[in-house]
Amino acid sequence: MQETKLTIRLPRKLLDNAKRYARQQNTTLTNLISEYLVQIPAPVPALDRAPIVRRLSGTLSKNVSIEDYKQRLAEKYGAKN
Repeated sequence: MQETKLTIRLPRKLLDNAKRYARQQNTTLTNLISEYLVQIPAPVPALDRAPIVRRLSGTLSKNVSIEDYKQRLAEKYGAKN
């Protein structure tokens, strides 16, 4: 993995506390922050959260409109007055 440099601004007390904690844990501040950031979940594509929709994706032609869909429902279930 390619590493990159980052500059952040923190209150001095927070930075001093983080450095102290890193020393106590026998690690570096960089490793401490990296380990924390690794725990942030990667975004999940919407279809991965909707298996039924994923299964149905592609079953309709891309040329079908909302009006076509409404007409189909009217034919199937009868037009509402």
